[in-house]
Parts: sequence; structure tokens; C-alpha cells
Amino acid sequence: MSDATTARPPLTKVLALVPTYNERENLPLIVRRLRESVPDADVLVLDDNSPDGTGEVADELAAADPHVQVLHRTGKEGLGRAYLAGFEWGLARGYDALVEIDADGSHPPETLPAMLAQAADADVVIGSRWVPGGKIVNWPLSRKVLSIGGNIYIKTLLGMPVNDATAGFRVYRADALRAMGLDDVDSYGYCFQADLTWRAVRRDLRIVEVPITFVEREIGQSKMNPDIARESLRNITRWGVRYRVGQLRSLAERTGARRRSL
Repeated sequence: MSDATTARPPLTKVLALVPTYNERENLPLIVRRLRESVPDADVLVLDDNSPDGTGEVADELAAADPHVQVLHRTGKEGLGRAYLAGFEWGLARGYDALVEIDADGSHPPETLPAMLAQAADADVVIGSRWVPGGKIVNWPLSRKVLSIGGNIYIKTLLGMPVNDATAGFRVYRADALRAMGLDDVDSYGYCFQADLTWRAVRRDLRIVEVPITFVEREIGQSKMNPDIARESLRNITRWGVRYRVGQLRSLAERTGARRRSL
């Protein structure tokens, strides 16, 4: 990952992507907070045909505010597919920064101005729970252990200099998303975040982590389940083994070349 600060074009057109599935009570709250925190940004609600009527609530919000748009999807396909659809929508319309943020209020929109300020000299900005100043409110110890352990595993196996690779509150520059190559993304649950982090690291993009206070949802149920955790473990282990085998092959090739030159 590059630490060099290079001149980047200013961010003048920002789109916040809000994926939803059964979030009719939370959605008006998060949209209001987003609009108050970043009044010039647009909001795109990505609704996966929520049976509780979230899509209808999103349409009402859009009808009342020209900064709010809705992308209705045919069914629940996972967080990653929703964000990929949002990236495609936003890139096609010329946005130069795209924001990932949950609908449940866990990610504080009030921190977004600081994250966008950091994006002036970065390709990816992560709202991080596990850097100094970051914290979590209302999580049980078991959930904290799972998150900390997972991020340590990712950081160790992939050699990745990011403390919160699974965080879901992010700012991506449009050029960074294009450089990361999203056509072959095959992780669609929460592993999607680690996947995109790894792609950014491999392409030497500049990643900055900004501390946030993550607050566990107060309304509705968490979408986290054992299948999501298993997908993450399986994919990350596969990437890590491939990465470490590649390192060993590269080392063997360099060693062989040195011996032949003697």
C-alpha cells in the first residue's frame, strides 16, 4: 500500500449507497442524518425487494427530496451484489466518490465529512473500529472477539496493513473502484469488504483509516449469521494460501537466479 501523498482531483460529486432489506424504520433516520451531515451529497437506496415495505418508504423519501434516489432490485442477493449494483449506477452517472454505509445506524454519518476530507489525499477511506479513537457500543464480548480475531487473521495471513479490513463504512474514489477490477468479485456477504480491501492493497492504492464509534443497531435484527462467517473464513483462507504460495515461488525464483549468476 502506497503511503505517498499525490495530487488527486477534488471530490465534487458524492453518492452515498445505502443497501436495505427490511429497514423501513431505520431508513428515514439514516437518510435524514446523511442529508444533514453532507447536504451536497446524493443518496442512493439499494433495496432488495424488502417484504416489510422498505422500498415504498424509500420511494416516499425520494419523492420528497431530489437528492435521494432508489434502485429497486428483484430480491435478496447479499450485501456485495447490492454494492456492486450501486457502484455501477454511480460510476455511470459521473460520481467521483462513492460511500458505503449501513441503513441500521451503526455507521455514524456525522463522521462522513471527516472521511471525505481524508479522501482528498487517499483512494480509499475506511471508518475503522480498531484504530486509536475507534470504539464499539453495545456489542457482546463474543462479537468483539470475532471481529478482532477475524481482522488479525486477515492482517497476518495476507500481510495487509489495514486494521479493520471488514469495516463496512467507506469512501471510495471512482478511479480507485475502476482500478480495483470489480468484474470478477465473487464474495457477496460481509466478506465483500475484505475482498475490496485486498484488491486495493494489491493495486497499491492509498488507504486511510478514520476512527469511528460503531453503535449496534437498536431497531431490527442483525443480518450476520454463521453462513456469512463461514464464507469469509473460506475465501480469506483461499486468498491467503494463494498469496503465500506466490511469495514462496517468487523467493525460489530469485534464489535460483542468484545461484545461476554465480
